Amino acid sequence: MTAVTHDTTPCRCAWVDLSKPDYVAYHDEEWGVPVHDDRKLFEFIVLESAQAGLSWYTILRKRDSYRQAFDDFDPEKIALYDAAKVEELLGNAGIIRNRLKVLATINNAQRFLAVQAEFGSFDAYLWQFVGGKPIVNHRKTLAEYTSTTPESDAMSKDLKKRGFKFMGSTVCYAFMQATGMVNDHMLDCFRREV
Repeated sequence: MTAVTHDTTPCRCAWVDLSKPDYVAYHDEEWGVPVHDDRKLFEFIVLESAQAGLSWYTILRKRDSYRQAFDDFDPEKIALYDAAKVEELLGNAGIIRNRLKVLATINNAQRFLAVQAEFGSFDAYLWQFVGGKPIVNHRKTLAEYTSTTPESDAMSKDLKKRGFKFMGSTVCYAFMQATGMVNDHMLDCFRREV
């Protein structure tokens, strides 16, 4: 008699590279989980804007270096960075050393604080773009994923109007997926019910 074995590996979204444990952990523990903490939302603003034109995995591997370089993503401290701090950051091999992206992080910290002052929290401002609750999509294949949506277009347009940099619609949609504003886990993914 032959023993029947069952694969106990959970089914994940098809985009997850199972050969990268840190990528798997990010998918399993963070991606798509609704975030309402302003500091965490700012962290994703920093990371997603740094990612523009690069792979998310590149940024994910540098996340701890970003945390150290940018004062644990404290927008109040980052908003006060001066020219000397910019040069220090540009010499830090642990982050993306792109002057425009470093300057954008400082600018975005200043804009972030202005939004907090206007709305009471960045969370209150941000979640209005999805009506206060996650949009739940029904993706079965990778081909069904989109890089922008009307909601990410609206978010990008408003952020740009408020002076944010490197926050185009594609970056905004990736941000929305990461912070759980959109549930884009595939239908057969074990993390779909986050």
